Order: sequence, then structure tokens, then C-alpha cells
Amino acid sequence: MQEISDRPSNAIRDIFGRDKVLIGMIHCPAFPGAPRYRGAAMDAIYDACMRDAEACVEGGLHGLIIENHGDVPFSKPEDIGPETTGFMSIVTDRIARAAGIPLGVNVLANAPIPAFAIAMAGGAKFIRVNQWANAYVANEGFMEGRAAEAMRYRSLLRAEHIVVFADSHVKHGSHAIVADRSIQELTRDLAFFDADGVIATGQRTGNSATMEEIEEIGAATHLPLLVGSGVNKDNIVDILARTNGVIVASSLKHGGVWWNPVDVERVRAFRAAAEPGLEG
Repeated sequence: MQEISDRPSNAIRDIFGRDKVLIGMIHCPAFPGAPRYRGAAMDAIYDACMRDAEACVEGGLHGLIIENHGDVPFSKPEDIGPETTGFMSIVTDRIARAAGIPLGVNVLANAPIPAFAIAMAGGAKFIRVNQWANAYVANEGFMEGRAAEAMRYRSLLRAEHIVVFADSHVKHGSHAIVADRSIQELTRDLAFFDADGVIATGQRTGNSATMEEIEEIGAATHLPLLVGSGVNKDNIVDILARTNGVIVASSLKHGGVWWNPVDVERVRAFRAAAEPGLEG
């Protein structure tokens, strides 16, 4: 594999102090300003996020990502209001103070500039960005990679310590715009645009990438590789054998659906199932 970037490849170890990690998702309820917000008190929203975080920590996960998944349908980056950044900063700060494990931030849809601001304000170590380089057609419409403006904003904040994990072959979208570029080339573009880690996904939330696609992405990059959807206790060992870790959400929720609270017993069972893979 020809290297096309001098980015270091140890972001996972630098953040987590280990080579393979289990990262849980905190799917925040709808915030004020989002269509599904129905007037809930802010403390009730913050408390729901804290309960999910506590269950993930108690169950043995190594890190968490704070995400505004309750804000569906998601706005494009230029339409996300400052209220989202404000609310998510408070959630991130509260969880960071209580959880004692590394945090990341993902602002939907595809909004790394608010994510950097939230991470800086709340003490998060990394952000996730679904479309970092190139462009595609998503649920929200035409989406462009945000790497150039986001990295300049990170420099403005003096937030170089906050790293970027970027999706390759992004879920919830069509890549016909870049159909002349293979998955391997799309993955290499992430490193070329200074991402610190790569995330493989399925077609939508809760849908797993195939082992073949995981291997194809992994073979194209020297950066740490995570799988970011469709992970469960039945496939976790096989996935960990091919990656540096996973981002897991739906399978840890009551009933296995993303909008329910985290079930600590499901987290414990998932952690136990993952143990053989974490030892490798």
C-alpha cells in the first residue's frame, strides 16, 4: 500500500491507551428547535443522556460519542442553529465530568465545525464526521466534504489535540457522484485530508458493513479502523479481528432499537462477548 499522508496512525492508543476499543453512542433526545422536540424540560433531556452514559460506563465500554440523533430529520450543516451547539456542549461537559472515559462528538448532519466547538467546550477528545472528503447524495440532499474549512476552524480554536474519525463509503447515501473512485480511493482520500481514523459503516443505522468491505477499507489505509454500525454480540469478535474497534448503539438499547434507552444488561453481555477479541 502506497502511503499518501504522513499522519500518525496511533490515534486510538493515544486517546484510549489501548489498541482495540468499544465505543458507545449517546443518542440525545430531540433538542429545542428540532421537529420532534415537544417541550421537555432541559434537565429531563440532560438526565436521559446521563443515564445512557452511566449504563455504558457500568457495562464496561471504553469511550462514548455524543450525537444529536433525536434531531431527525437532520439539517444540512449551514442550517444548524447555535442552539444545537449550546445544548450539546452542556451534555458533553456533564458526561465528561461524570464518566471518566474519553468522549467524542458527532453533529448531524455532517457538521464538523459545531462538533469541534462542542468538543473544545465540553472536553471531548475526538469528533466523528460522516462526509470528510468528496461529495455524495444523502437523505438531507447534496453533501460536500468539510475537511478544508473544518481543519482551518480547528486551527483557529487551537484545538489540534481534538482528532477526526471519518466515515468511508458513508451510510444513508449514494456515491454515484464519485462512482469513478473505488472504496479504496475514497478511503485514501480521508488520510490525504488529514483524518486520524477511518470508520466503516453499513447502509443505514443498525446495518452492518460486510466483512469484505471492512477488509477492503482496512487494506487501503494505515490509519486506525473502526466499524460504526450494525455491531452486536454475535459479530463483534469477527469485527475486532479486522479492526481497532467499534462504535455501537442500537444493539445496546432496550429491544435493540436506537430510540430506546441503553440497557445495562445488554451492555454487559456485549462486553463479555467482545472480550476474546479485545485480547488480540
